[in-house]
Amino acid sequence: MARDHGFHPVRITRIVDETPDVRTFTLDADFPYRAGQFLTFKACGTLRSYSMSSSPDTDGELCVTVKRVPGGLVSGWMHRELRPGDTLEATLPAGTFCLRDESAGRPLVAYAGGSGITPVFSLAKSALATTTRPVRILTAHQSAPAEIFEPGLAELTARHSRRLEILRHLDNRDGLVTEDEIRGLADPGADHYLCGPEPFMALVEKVLLAEGVSAERIFVERFASAPEPASPAVPDTGSVTVVLRGDSRTVPQRPGETLLWSARRAGFMPPFSCEAGDCATCMARITAGEIKMRVNNALDADEVEEGWALTCQAEPTTSEVTVVYED
Repeated sequence: MARDHGFHPVRITRIVDETPDVRTFTLDADFPYRAGQFLTFKACGTLRSYSMSSSPDTDGELCVTVKRVPGGLVSGWMHRELRPGDTLEATLPAGTFCLRDESAGRPLVAYAGGSGITPVFSLAKSALATTTRPVRILTAHQSAPAEIFEPGLAELTARHSRRLEILRHLDNRDGLVTEDEIRGLADPGADHYLCGPEPFMALVEKVLLAEGVSAERIFVERFASAPEPASPAVPDTGSVTVVLRGDSRTVPQRPGETLLWSARRAGFMPPFSCEAGDCATCMARITAGEIKMRVNNALDADEVEEGWALTCQAEPTTSEVTVVYED
């Protein structure tokens, strides 16, 4: 049997305003989870993933924190409409932006840009509660009023003053984050966790690699959708048949195109969320042909053996492939 990637009702018990644009939603949900993971919500006819800011090792409640994005369909609706007592539909927790068992003796360094502090806050609480690791966090916000979890981080620092260091960067005071700031944290012996806007993470990753940090010690959380593949320079070969809600459509294969994009090109709107191979929202069954997955951080080996695939990461390796999205 495949693991449960379906949606479950969760009730909101409390809502906390962290900043004018950021709210934490406390959920009545008895889900087992790991620090750094996220939930995927079904709302407004689409799907969105939001990280937990709570830690299973220190908090008795499960919390997700949502930043209202200008023009954001789901985040705007959640901020505007939701109240305690309302119910949402969510998947079980997923994601691999987690503490590694083999890293218990290594320092942890995190780089959190804006709302990227959400999973980092969860990770820091668990690391400090369950290990003896020193933790350093660079937080980057536009201004002091935009700082997320500032009281919580201050309280955490007071409790763990010998092991936790918070480096606060404010754009309106310090300018943009510089390479020199990152170099000061680039310990090759530490594990490095990155979450935030793409340019911020790209800068951090570039500096860390240049300073000798192994790529295996750099963990990145992304929720940006992948861009549509460019038109191929070679002719289409083979075909992809997509079945969604009983409707079957066939399109020519395109080199380098994932099954998710093939389904979109066929005129479907298939389920998806992270497009990074982490959440399994886009999973579907391969019923004919074979595929390869670029990344798979969500499906177990037995699920892959049963024919399940992450369509955002799956490319055909045979001339004919059929993919079925099951309700």
